[in-house]
Amino acid sequence: MGDHIKYSRAGNIGTITIDRPEKKNAMTFAVLGDFIAAVHEASNDDAIGVLIVTGVPGSFCAGTDLADLSTIPGEQRGLRGTSEETDKWWPLVSCTKPTICAIDGPAVGMGAEFTSQCDLRLASPRAKFAWNFVHRGLVPDTGAGTWLLPRIIGLQNALRLTYTGDMIDAAEALRLGYLLDVVESADLLDRAHELAARVAAGSPHSHRLIKQLTYEGLTASVGEHMVRHTTAMAASFKSDDHREGVAAFLERRPARFTGK
Repeated sequence: MGDHIKYSRAGNIGTITIDRPEKKNAMTFAVLGDFIAAVHEASNDDAIGVLIVTGVPGSFCAGTDLADLSTIPGEQRGLRGTSEETDKWWPLVSCTKPTICAIDGPAVGMGAEFTSQCDLRLASPRAKFAWNFVHRGLVPDTGAGTWLLPRIIGLQNALRLTYTGDMIDAAEALRLGYLLDVVESADLLDRAHELAARVAAGSPHSHRLIKQLTYEGLTASVGEHMVRHTTAMAASFKSDDHREGVAAFLERRPARFTGK
């Protein structure tokens, strides 16, 4: 994964750690490529059921490394992928596993976008968030700030943050409903692992379908959603995980899901 992106496993929980503290975990082109590759690896890793995304203590991601970005003039700069390649723009949404963000420092620009792409968000009091693209003459660079953020915190609150580029602290992010909880830095990863363990106790087959149905449902009509829903229900009835879940209930034991 390169020097600045670490991927580890503990039981059925995977963790990606951004490790470039001297630059507050800012992303160069190379580090971003390694980050996307790590998310893809986790998505395809059958050994894990949940993915935690975090930074080294005191940092999350300060966004794009502008010194690296400036090496290519704007008029010559290409996009990281086509509009259809959502796994390059939204790797964490495209990830088949539930994702939990543990934020222990500033999440700015692209860093804020990555937090929006995660399914669940925990932060320490050291966390700060800014979608500051207007101060660089840009739009939110992954598209999450203009599509996911309004759906998380509402249209008016999202536009306030993306229009002004204002920095908000963890308490304000919690008040807006952007965070599940604010946890002291020393306890943040433990809390993230506790949450991940509760999620990982469920069926991976169910998780994949629930995540897909939820994100696709954000713009689907009820009719379109119900077509996908009934297809997913039919697939669930035929799955090994459904049979195991019923057997575990009847036998009064924990389920041993395989994701099939």
